[in-house]
Amino acid sequence: MARSAAGGTGERPVPGRGVLEGAFALLEALGQAGEAGLTALSADSGLPKTTAYRLLEQLVDLGVVEHHGTRYRMGSRMFRLGLGWQPPPGLCAAARGPMRRLARATGASVGICVLREGRTLAVQGVPGMVDHLAPFQPGATWPWYAAAGKVLVAAASPRVPLDPLPASWRREAMAIRDGGVALDREELVPGVCCVAVPLTAPGGEAVAGLCAMVDPAHDLGRLARAVARTGRAVSAGLRDPAPVRPPMAPARAS
Repeated sequence: MARSAAGGTGERPVPGRGVLEGAFALLEALGQAGEAGLTALSADSGLPKTTAYRLLEQLVDLGVVEHHGTRYRMGSRMFRLGLGWQPPPGLCAAARGPMRRLARATGASVGICVLREGRTLAVQGVPGMVDHLAPFQPGATWPWYAAAGKVLVAAASPRVPLDPLPASWRREAMAIRDGGVALDREELVPGVCCVAVPLTAPGGEAVAGLCAMVDPAHDLGRLARAVARTGRAVSAGLRDPAPVRPPMAPARAS
């Protein structure tokens, strides 16, 4: 019987791209679980247990995954790599100050989202009044029709690959483009309303959505104006980033 790449005799190796797909399927499963054993990760990723074990141990050797007793969890190398991702570079730095000021002024939970794989992906957030209902955690995803997703789909449609859009979307997308803002009135989470505006890169492309989440008692019109002002400040920061100041030379002793 032919020997496998793992050194055993009962498993055919997964060639080329299949290895990467298998590894990422395991990482996706592990990301959802937080921590899990081999059996659960095998089932969630759709991989045979022998294949899952071999790939997990290789990821452990690379520091991408780590052991916790008989279970697995994300490793520090995956954490370090993830910190380097920004959509686009400079976005988080440009948004950090304006987002904090918006959160202080309104009490809202404020965040930045992008569209990835047809879903709204949370990138960076500042906690606020509705965190107990809708905590903004980087890496979390919502359906594309979250408010921040709507402003991006409205700007990019029909280039964004999505499931068939509802018949009312064309009219709603036009209203979002005309007004520059998208609203969510408890459509996703009961007790949570959301306002979102697009953030634009120097070329005018909408690269992310800035959103603010509040309880239904809030005046969404007033909140929308505050979010729009913050969005313009962040977009201006992307177009004209603050210069990096060189360190001051130490004073010479007299």
